[in-house]
Amino acid sequence: MYLLDVARLAWRTLLANKLRATLTMLGISIGVGAVIALLAVGAGVQSYITQQFSSAGTNLIVIIPGHIQQAGGNAFGPQAPLSMADYRAVEADTPFLVNTSASYGQAANLTFESNTTQVNVNGVTPSFKDVRNWNVRLGRFIDDSDNGGRSRVVVLGQTTTNDLFAGDDPLDKVIKINNIPFRVIGVMEAKGSTFLGDQDAVAFIPLSTAQERLFQKSALTANGDRRVSNILLQVTDDGARPVVEASVKDLLHERHHLAADAEDDFSVVSQAELIRTFSDVTSVLTTFLGAIAAISLLVGGVGIMNIMLVSVTERTREIGLRKAVGATSRAILSQFLTEAIFLSLLGGAIGIAIGIGGAYAISLIASGFTPVVKSSAIVLAVGFSFVVGLFFGIYPARRAARLNPIDALRYE
Repeated sequence: MYLLDVARLAWRTLLANKLRATLTMLGISIGVGAVIALLAVGAGVQSYITQQFSSAGTNLIVIIPGHIQQAGGNAFGPQAPLSMADYRAVEADTPFLVNTSASYGQAANLTFESNTTQVNVNGVTPSFKDVRNWNVRLGRFIDDSDNGGRSRVVVLGQTTTNDLFAGDDPLDKVIKINNIPFRVIGVMEAKGSTFLGDQDAVAFIPLSTAQERLFQKSALTANGDRRVSNILLQVTDDGARPVVEASVKDLLHERHHLAADAEDDFSVVSQAELIRTFSDVTSVLTTFLGAIAAISLLVGGVGIMNIMLVSVTERTREIGLRKAVGATSRAILSQFLTEAIFLSLLGGAIGIAIGIGGAYAISLIASGFTPVVKSSAIVLAVGFSFVVGLFFGIYPARRAARLNPIDALRYE
């Protein structure tokens, strides 16, 4: 009952000074709201990045020409083209593969009647859509007969379709790619935009057609083989990734006749590693933003201390009277400390609503982005506000508890 009586008395005191209490809570509310909103945005960015990478396929490893340097120096080290022979060797000799694909592409001009657009035209193998987990919305994708016959057929991305056909049915229509006619056989499902650009501003043709008919000059290597822009490997699971990466590096290092201690002239990039790298970066940024927001909580705590010190000064005679009739220093300490904790917790509760509302307000401004409000962020923010109230309430409460009752009664 003692604690309940103290809580009731503290509550009545706060109600008697509504405006002062509200203004004091406002600082805590803004701090808690800022922490929750920024942590929600940070978690949303992490989720968004993971989704974007995952939409490219599952358990992917990408092999690209050129050796990516570590921090410092040039972006790329030694470079050499990847070839169809490299692709066939990797496909044949690498363990734990579910599927593979290769592509070669460049930017090209696409024209249909009076409409023209410039997009990346990628020559791909029929397995590309399965490796990338990208389905066809209309028509069909490139098949083995298209690739074997170097057919002039094209599958369009959604943005490319809209630019060329403005809502009309594109199937079996003939468009020109760099003035060469191609028949539209399909339209891909919309993938949407990412931080890397619009995924749907693209067109796909058979890999053999790209290498030998559309981009035949640039696709030719010095030894007469055909270039590929990248090689996609889909592994059985993430646990097999290190084995596959090591196998690919050894194989291509030997195929490219590199010395044992020479840098690779290619790079093996893991989807899982990219996700981890970006997640690590966003985690650091989220923590940094949360720490900045937490500074406003400290400012709110200083406000609590300030207002409680004013309250002690104003109620000096009351404290003296209560002590004169038997109130203990512990009771006085408990009352003022409880008032400070009430202020911080009520401010924290209001801050939760502000934080969640602010996070989703940001999502309305940034189309396609969804913040992730985690319960841990709410517990962290409210717990921190409680600690702030406790910490900044101790000094005023102790000052009140130590007042000499005779001096307090004399206070004017």
